[in-house]
Amino acid sequence: MIEIDGSCGEGGGAVLRIATGLSALTSKPVKIFNIRSKRPKPGLMPQHLNSVKAVSQLSDAKLDGLEIGSTELSFQPRTLKPGNYEIDIKTAGSISLILQAFMIPAAFTGGPVKITIKGGTDLRWSPSIDYLENVTLPILNFMGYKAETKVMRRGHYPKGGGMLEVKIDPTRSLKPINAVESNFKSIKGISHAVNLPEHVAIRQARSAEVLIKNAGFDIDIEIEHSDSSFGSGSGIVLWTDGTIPLAGSSIGERGKKAEQVGHDAAQDLLDQLNGNSALDSHMGDQIIPYLFIAGNSSITTSNLTQHTLTNIDVAGKFINRDVLIEGELGKPAFIAVK
Repeated sequence: MIEIDGSCGEGGGAVLRIATGLSALTSKPVKIFNIRSKRPKPGLMPQHLNSVKAVSQLSDAKLDGLEIGSTELSFQPRTLKPGNYEIDIKTAGSISLILQAFMIPAAFTGGPVKITIKGGTDLRWSPSIDYLENVTLPILNFMGYKAETKVMRRGHYPKGGGMLEVKIDPTRSLKPINAVESNFKSIKGISHAVNLPEHVAIRQARSAEVLIKNAGFDIDIEIEHSDSSFGSGSGIVLWTDGTIPLAGSSIGERGKKAEQVGHDAAQDLLDQLNGNSALDSHMGDQIIPYLFIAGNSSITTSNLTQHTLTNIDVAGKFINRDVLIEGELGKPAFIAVK
């Protein structure tokens, strides 16, 4: 059984997600200890528990230690099974972070997989649903990973209640990727407001447009306004319109002006572009398990993060690859996985 210290690297939930996802894929049992020991509230929280639960259902895994607050977990996968799955986080926990674990093995079950998840769609510290749909999935699609999403309802902190349906087609392998140069002509975006006046989304978009146009780029932002949610919230995601998109984003907060939300998203994107890299820092860590699955791949990331290094370390315990990293932590970097 593979043993992993959950306090290694950034010491957060990523260790748990990557380890269980790759354990299910490779059929290699894993024991994780010191789970989230570097966080203010160590151990499994509802979001992390449901992440493991989703992967365990998919792989018919035998579990020990799956309970709130647990700092040690044993995960023994058996057989990957296609079919329909449902997960209700029952909080505003991130839907996209659960998918980060679930999607790793889901395409390799031998048949179609559908999962419906209830929770948070647009939250701080996690990729939003718009990022998933317009950055993550197009890049994975380029590698041969086929998935479709349907947003049933958005969910913001603290009420959550969002709902996303994801359909994943089966595949036997992923294609290597060589994403080292940024190539795009314009920028796209979505600015949304839920159970708030429509002008919130419009003001976010206008503020972002000013900054992006001043930087010399064309931009087209879609306005989305809805009243169909349990709570209220807003956010904006901007991405480059190219084969390999790169993005910046910002989530609305109580007391934060819409103009500042839009400005922050635009500045985030421009900061990512300053790295002259193909992938933004967030995709730079999300893509790591898929690079190990595909092999013979290389990327550049605008900012080498501790998350990325942690994911490389964990993935290497399940799939043996030669890894080359050129660059320093906190700066643009080149990563090759052979």
